[in-house]
Amino acid sequence: MEHVKGRKKGEIRLYALSTCGWCAKTKQLLNDLGVEYHFVFVDRLPPAEMEEAIREVERFNPSGSFPTLVIDGSRSIAGFREAEIREALK
Repeated sequence: MEHVKGRKKGEIRLYALSTCGWCAKTKQLLNDLGVEYHFVFVDRLPPAEMEEAIREVERFNPSGSFPTLVIDGSRSIAGFREAEIREALK
């Protein structure tokens, strides 16, 4: 996972695909909000790590879709849901 510095708003993890436009929009929103987060482009991982990351995504988002944003290991937001992300990270 890559780390992006910013204001601490909990443990934020973004699981994304490098070719996904909605993933890019979610990443940009997090940057615009100035929050600290970790992200990984799952499609750029070696096969074993990719499988592990997909299992992690499916724990929070059973459909396994991207982007998946996980907040504090307990809340997840699947897809680009700007209003929901903004509310969660107030």
